[in-house]
Amino acid sequence: MSNEESFRPTVLQRILDDINFMMCLGLVIPTVFYTLWGVMEVATIPLGK
Repeated sequence: MSNEESFRPTVLQRILDDINFMMCLGLVIPTVFYTLWGVMEVATIPLGK
C-alpha cells in the first residue's frame, strides 16, 4: 500500500466535506438563532396597563 491509499481523512474533514450536512447547518443555525432572538425580544416587551 502506498501512502495515498492508506490515507484516511479525519472525522472533522469528512463532516466538513459533506455538502448536505453543511447546507442543513446553514439553514438550522440561523433559524434557531433568530427564533431565540425573537422570543427574547417578545419576552422583554413591557406589559401594558
